Amino acid sequence: MTALPTRRRGTRAAVALAGIALLTAGLSACSNATGDSSSDDSDNSSDSQGRPGSVDGVDDVVLSSNVGPRKAVPVNHVVRVKASNGTITKVLVKAAGAEPIKGTLASDGSTWHATQLLEPGTTYVVRTTTENADGDVDNSSRRFTTVDLTLDQQTYAAVAPLEGETVGVGMPIIVNFDLPVTDKKAFEKHMTVTTTPAQKGTWHWMSDTLVHYRPAAYWKAGSDVTVDLDINALPAGQGIYGQDSRTVSFHVGDAVISKVNAQTHQMKTFVNGKLVRTTPITTGKAGFTTRSGVKVIMEKYRTKRMNSETVGIPAGSSDAYDIDDVEYAMRVTSSGEFLHAAPWSVGSQGYANVSHGCTGMSTENAAWIYNISKRGDVVEYTGTDRPMTLDNGYGDWNESFATYKQGSAL
Repeated sequence: MTALPTRRRGTRAAVALAGIALLTAGLSACSNATGDSSSDDSDNSSDSQGRPGSVDGVDDVVLSSNVGPRKAVPVNHVVRVKASNGTITKVLVKAAGAEPIKGTLASDGSTWHATQLLEPGTTYVVRTTTENADGDVDNSSRRFTTVDLTLDQQTYAAVAPLEGETVGVGMPIIVNFDLPVTDKKAFEKHMTVTTTPAQKGTWHWMSDTLVHYRPAAYWKAGSDVTVDLDINALPAGQGIYGQDSRTVSFHVGDAVISKVNAQTHQMKTFVNGKLVRTTPITTGKAGFTTRSGVKVIMEKYRTKRMNSETVGIPAGSSDAYDIDDVEYAMRVTSSGEFLHAAPWSVGSQGYANVSHGCTGMSTENAAWIYNISKRGDVVEYTGTDRPMTLDNGYGDWNESFATYKQGSAL
């Protein structure tokens, strides 16, 4: 399995969002002011008479803004600009070296508001172009700085699948936050999944730091999926905020689904619904029963060391093992179940269950399934009374969609 991206430490890329501040005063479009003349850090510039200036009887445009240079602006502000005696034609809110903040201008030119949140500890310049009733154009600007946040106040989202990855039809979307999200409802409202073709799905919170998404049925082979996490500056609760919005797109490849029957000791592999191979296998012996249910390939290893102590079998036990180079290993549970080559048990494959819980097969058969498999391919197990669980790896398919959906915060 390719590791999830780790938290970005080099730069801050998130801030806080709470309420929207009220517009508090006026900024004269004629002043080109960057200073502040009001005690509440709002703009309030005018002519020497304390009223908007005029030329030939036409009033100048007066602007109101909810940001100013006097105090650090809480990052929960959504920047707003309002005009009277004229219209706004353009607003540019930008920090040095960064892309402009996105925003929306009202159709009548009376107001502009940001549709994107701010970064912490950052100085922005607001440049506004206005036009009065006579068509006179004017420009104004002012700057403001946002409140800073430490990395311990920001939660970073690592996303799987990775950008551009091709996965199997059973691959859940996995978002792992490095700090807890307690305001799950607010976050989930800003977490969207778009599929082509369209497919119904839902988020399911496994914990405060882990959330999965799956469609109602396996992904349709050939689907394209985009995950959009618009969480930058969003309050996660308990003084923590989203660090970086994320967009990840991936592709769903062929539907490779294997069906393992622990009683018949056979594995049937289907590609896009067509049976392509039947493989003799062995599964877990008494005391090490293989779990029945839907499993998903999580990781692939051309060779892997397997040591019984990692699954609770102590060294020195009659069941202990330590093999340096198990070939063609593919993990299907967090608890340690794999599909892999087991040349030592070929005589039992197709006849008996002799493993410690893994699905063993000949080296030739293991190489074949390994080479056609990818992360997210499905392995469905039947024939034992030990159930697979939701949280044992990518166990998302072991609940009905109706039950799984109850894990959503919405």
